[in-house]
Amino acid sequence: MLAAGVEKCINVYPLAEWEKLAETLTTSSVTRSKLRRLKRAIFATAFRIHMDRHGRIALPISLREYAEIKACKDEVVIAGANDYLEIWNKVHWEEEKAVSREQAWQIIESLERR
Repeated sequence: MLAAGVEKCINVYPLAEWEKLAETLTTSSVTRSKLRRLKRAIFATAFRIHMDRHGRIALPISLREYAEIKACKDEVVIAGANDYLEIWNKVHWEEEKAVSREQAWQIIESLERR
């Protein structure tokens, strides 16, 4: 499954992970109005993908526009995010990677305090 990521990227989920995400959102304790908005943001932008016989997928135009990926003109980065992948415009990825590296130690420290 393909969907718009929270940042300007495209998330690629294996079907099993997509179903887990859907289940998590169904049983979430978030207020109903926030949950409706979250579901719209995630599921309304989702596309089921099919690989061709060469193992390629076509990225829907709406997702390419969202992630600012122009067909065959921009380099993209495919980043593993544990249980899903992210497809990034290379320039946006470099910016995100720098921010992530800068904040990673703070996030790790907050996890250690728990």
